[in-house]
Amino acid sequence: MIEIETIKGIPLYDGDFEASAGIPAIVAALKDKIASADGLLLVTPEYNNSIPGVFKNAIDWLSRPADDIPRVFGGLPVGMIGASPSRFGTLLSQNAWLPVLKTLGTRPWFGQSLYLSGAHRLFDASGTLTDEESRKRVQGYVAGLAEFVSAAQRRR
Repeated sequence: MIEIETIKGIPLYDGDFEASAGIPAIVAALKDKIASADGLLLVTPEYNNSIPGVFKNAIDWLSRPADDIPRVFGGLPVGMIGASPSRFGTLLSQNAWLPVLKTLGTRPWFGQSLYLSGAHRLFDASGTLTDEESRKRVQGYVAGLAEFVSAAQRRR
């Protein structure tokens, strides 16, 4: 089962705010959901050939305090997909995420890559993926990631 979450509403990271007020409730709730998940699928856009700032900001909050990183991310199987209007999809963004995922101690899945290019032609106005070939690629990716997550669970 895939449960969809969002980073909408996560404030800009501010160490002074964290020191005085702690972790915002929206961040704490998302941390708990990730910590209880069997795996994580990150869906990233690409902005200026790299990681979207708001997405990185959310991960920065989710990794606070630092001693909570193993509980939330440690050993967690992670997949990453994305779509972009550019010719290369989210190739550069996904590559830029790798050092972050390593630092968090996750177990990225490298069995397949999925970066959809020409996204403006693949989705309708409501955000539904309408391109059949791309739908099949996404389904194949998700099936492979699910097997990776299942294998990781069996090894525990």
